[in-house]
Amino acid sequence: MKAVILAGGLGTRLSEETVSRPKPMVNIGGRPILWHIMKIYSSHGIHDFVICCGYMGYVIKEYFANYFLHMSDVTFDMSNNQMEIHEHHAEPWRITLVDTGDQTQTGGRLARVKQYVKNEEMFCFTYGDGLADIDVRAEIDFHRRHGKPATVAAVQPPGRFGSLQLDGPDVSAFVEKPLGDGGFINGGFFVLNPGVLDLIEGDHSVWEGDVLARLIERHELAAFQHNGFWRPMDTLRDKSYLEELWNTGSAPWKTW
Repeated sequence: MKAVILAGGLGTRLSEETVSRPKPMVNIGGRPILWHIMKIYSSHGIHDFVICCGYMGYVIKEYFANYFLHMSDVTFDMSNNQMEIHEHHAEPWRITLVDTGDQTQTGGRLARVKQYVKNEEMFCFTYGDGLADIDVRAEIDFHRRHGKPATVAAVQPPGRFGSLQLDGPDVSAFVEKPLGDGGFINGGFFVLNPGVLDLIEGDHSVWEGDVLARLIERHELAAFQHNGFWRPMDTLRDKSYLEELWNTGSAPWKTW
């Protein structure tokens, strides 16, 4: 089974980091967030990836081209122009990197990789900037059972501020950054049948607006409720929070 990952956006809200690299290559704990997302899928047995590149896509290509070297202990003998690798830590991944254009919208990027998923029974699809402890296999099983062509992970966003619980004029409790108002939002982890791609009209098509709206109108989108950890990396505040979780050994998405 394949997982398609969007990795071509400009990441303007994280401009402190994305001026020199695409957003999916911003590091969390010394590894790109893209690597973390791929490890989530890999921990559920999905090792075949199609990455939709765009803005500074060459940075992603160079990272994986040199991945073996990055993950190995190595000695360089400069006098003899030789390299000796002592230990290596490879991943069981097959990665297809596709240039989907700098200005292409999210739906258009997905349409541009159609040839790589058109023969699949179904495939996973996600953004290159969100982490979760989602049970990918459970979502796939749910997708098979309901029979609709598209499944979205429905999540409750974290609150930005702590919440006071009041008993009359007295404060009875304080909850640090509770979940939102109880409403669910698009969590960005999808399972799709290839036929869904026929609804995408071109590079200008926005997945979240144009395509999902059509699926909803046709009653062809089902929600897999994920009540665990979920967090996007939209801002520097988000990056710092995810970094802290990783560095303290309490990253919920680390399921491997």
